[in-house]
Amino acid sequence: MKERLDVLLVKRGFFESREQAKRAIMAGLVLIDDKLVIKPDIKFPFDVKIDIKEKQPYVSRGGFKLKKALDEFSLSVKDFVVLDIGASTGGFTDCLLQEGAKKVYAVDVGKGLLHEKLRNDQRVILMEGVNARYLKKDDFPEKFDLITIDVSFISILKIFPRLPELIKEDGRIIALIKPQFEAGPSEVSKGGIVRKLEVHKEVIKRLLYEIEKLNFYLQNITFYLSKEGKGNIEYPALFGRVKKEIDYEKIIEEAWNLWNLKKTLKK
Repeated sequence: MKERLDVLLVKRGFFESREQAKRAIMAGLVLIDDKLVIKPDIKFPFDVKIDIKEKQPYVSRGGFKLKKALDEFSLSVKDFVVLDIGASTGGFTDCLLQEGAKKVYAVDVGKGLLHEKLRNDQRVILMEGVNARYLKKDDFPEKFDLITIDVSFISILKIFPRLPELIKEDGRIIALIKPQFEAGPSEVSKGGIVRKLEVHKEVIKRLLYEIEKLNFYLQNITFYLSKEGKGNIEYPALFGRVKKEIDYEKIIEEAWNLWNLKKTLKK
């Protein structure tokens, strides 16, 4: 006899209630015969093979990227009002809330992307189908302590000109710099990977030059790459109104060396 998956998980002792089981299934944490199942009403035999993946702290990998940045920048967002541009599934938004942000405006040009958990959080103001290139101060009832940016397929330079009127005078910006979307087409190899160190340096040098025209200055920078060394290196960068001397090339070289080491160990 077959049972609904959420019922089966309770009977087998994986969860105390059907509601807990349902949330785990819909969060993509349940594997049946090594295959992901995300619908709680699908029926399976009682003795089917069940595995529960370790629960992730954030709804997407973006949360890890922002958490690393906040820690390395020693930046507390407690009681902050934040604008999250390119919210997507909500990794940044999730991290911000867990770190104590009072309110997050989650903006994305797409629709239906934000995780259900965040959609139901009263601290989140969802702005779906909104192109951040055209944001203006009249779109919001308040200015922001922090603005985060995680966008794809466009340069962050398309976003930055809108920010001065949205942010508090002492507010700051964390932008995730993605070289694959900042470099020229000839500088991006097959698979969308930027494989030359000098391109990484030139991309960030150019971005900083243009952003400084808006009176925002680099205050800190770090890097993020996957555990396996797959994909591109990305650079969470902190900007504010105060000029600082930051040796960003040293950070890029450190990231590059680690990226190459991971690729070597993988072989």
